[in-house]
Amino acid sequence: MKIIHTSDWHLGQQLFDYDRGEEQRDFLRQLRDWVAAEQPDALLLSGDVFHYCSPSASAQRLYTDALVALHETCPSMQIVITAGNHDSSSKLEISRNLWKYAGVTVVGSICRNEAGEVDLERHLVEVKDGNGELRGYVVALPHVYPQNFPSLDEEVPREDRQRFFIQTLLDRVAERNVARLPVVLMAHLAVTGSDITGQDDGRGGMDYTDIRLMGEGYDYLALGHIHFPQTLPGGRARYCGSPLPVSFDESYGHSVSVVELTSHGAAPEVRTCPVRNLWPLKVLPAQAVPLEEALAVLQALPDEKKLYVQLHVRIQDVPPAYCMERAYELTRGKQCRFCRYKWEWDTAEPSEDTTELDVDRLQTFSPSQVAAIYYRDKFQRDISPEMLDLLEEAVKRVQTQEEE
Repeated sequence: MKIIHTSDWHLGQQLFDYDRGEEQRDFLRQLRDWVAAEQPDALLLSGDVFHYCSPSASAQRLYTDALVALHETCPSMQIVITAGNHDSSSKLEISRNLWKYAGVTVVGSICRNEAGEVDLERHLVEVKDGNGELRGYVVALPHVYPQNFPSLDEEVPREDRQRFFIQTLLDRVAERNVARLPVVLMAHLAVTGSDITGQDDGRGGMDYTDIRLMGEGYDYLALGHIHFPQTLPGGRARYCGSPLPVSFDESYGHSVSVVELTSHGAAPEVRTCPVRNLWPLKVLPAQAVPLEEALAVLQALPDEKKLYVQLHVRIQDVPPAYCMERAYELTRGKQCRFCRYKWEWDTAEPSEDTTELDVDRLQTFSPSQVAAIYYRDKFQRDISPEMLDLLEEAVKRVQTQEEE
């Protein structure tokens, strides 16, 4: 069985208010080309289809157009999509029944049937080729917080429900897999020990899961959630990574994975397809420089160069006034998109007279006195009278509002 493993598309993301539709469309065209060349049995999308739980109309149109194009490119290929922590499981499943006619299975959540029993069969997908011959199995697990897994056995304690649920699905596949065909498990979570280089924990959080909780009986674990592509120890679990960086910290190559599985128990063979990014994210220059030098680098960029830019600037205290406006003005007429500054402060030798405060002494100082002490300890210079005046005015306004 041959699969293409992808995840974390984050369709509809805006990077500092810039629309990323052009580069996302270009990635999806590349994906279609890889499908045409590889003719896989299945394409697996392991969560975070969208960046926002309420995706825009343009993001939804991008998604539906992509699925139709992928199906038309390889009609025999089955597409399996699971919800990630960024997705609304219910919205992702709105057209679930309709998508079946295009060979697409969408699993957004764990559901119960009319009898009130957990519907396990919706998570089990038989992968067949164009002749209807069974090629393997996919166990599609959407993003579920560990505490929210349903009880399948009253004797299983709550903390073991996740492991028991996943193993039950794998056991069901094992019962019917008499031909020893490959078994793939999909999940969207952070496995303990995975490399989270560049990952922003604020992007849904990081609740780590021990890989032993993912059960036994799969040949390949198709993971999503971590954006850095990596194969975990043991060789059977892999994060394909996001196709495009979602922040400046993700300064590494992005790709999708092509995985071939010959039989149940055989080791997966993995190849990667590097994604071409129309709009790279660059921190310029590599080393922090004074503001004027950084602005000169921005100004020197060719007008036609497509680039998201973060300027790397070294300063001594507070960011200079109007620095954002100056950068935006320099990009007028250019293709590049200025996003923000990356500030680095000059580090001075700590003063020998650094003020040490205990709680009792601190309570005797006014807010402006505390600010002045902190500023001197931080920057090794006195706070300016103008800044101190602004701070005292702000404190007075707050006190006045509290009295009212």
